Amino acid sequence: MPKIPYIEKNFRASSLEIISLANDIIAEYRTQGFKLTLRQLYYQFVARDRIPNTQRSYKRLGSIINDGRLAGMIDWGSIEDRTRKLQTVSHWESPAEIVEVCAQEFRLDKWNRQDYRPEVWIEKEALAGVVEGICREMDIPFLCCRGYTSQSEMWSSAMRLKAFAAYHSQTPVILHFGDHDPSGIDMTRDITDRLELFMGGLEVRRLALNMDQIEKFNPPPNPAKMTDSRFAAYVAEFGDESWELDALEPSAMVDLIRSSVMALRDDKRWNTSVKRESEYRRQLQQFAEDQK
Repeated sequence: MPKIPYIEKNFRASSLEIISLANDIIAEYRTQGFKLTLRQLYYQFVARDRIPNTQRSYKRLGSIINDGRLAGMIDWGSIEDRTRKLQTVSHWESPAEIVEVCAQEFRLDKWNRQDYRPEVWIEKEALAGVVEGICREMDIPFLCCRGYTSQSEMWSSAMRLKAFAAYHSQTPVILHFGDHDPSGIDMTRDITDRLELFMGGLEVRRLALNMDQIEKFNPPPNPAKMTDSRFAAYVAEFGDESWELDALEPSAMVDLIRSSVMALRDDKRWNTSVKRESEYRRQLQQFAEDQK
């Protein structure tokens, strides 16, 4: 991956230490197959007691990381912005080429023959990169809610899930991830209530962030927002500290999704579908070869 210098800059010793640790953390996560957002990198510094958990520290870290990248000391591909993506269309050199791609990408909906239909819903779009890989592996959809899900998206999701449930006699299961703060906790309740209103007959399971995970992983806390209308009820139950989902290790989120989905899946039916899928892929690949 590229370290490309665009400016010359003399760094203070303290800034060089931060750049060095950032590269160590980036390398550690790369071996696990993850890229970090700046926010996730920040929480790794806080969790290792290298910087205080304040907005000022976050801005200072961001400034140092930015300068480090411009000076060619931090890999440009190591930190990603998951909220801004270029949209484009695909292009092909021949009909055979697109059929080959179709063969590689062909998927049966293997959940059609299952009793449950799980989906992952996550509060923050910035964490999409954490859940995308495991959701593709488990062949389940994921939705970035961006806080409280809009009424339009909630209704359309309910209609989609209701149709699947009726046609395949399934129980939809929403696996929800949110911050442990007054609004983040309430979002699970909100999703449950509105989906029940629009469709009923489903389960909503809050996978994270929960208090047992906070006690286990000890992520850095933040003060709960006093301006949140749910502050008083939250403090009465949990105290005045809150925790962001970004601070949870990506591998922990992946493990939660994998174990939860595997518990819902009938492997015998699944493996039958996998065999059919493989045969259809073989047929598509053979068709592509015949066109060359």
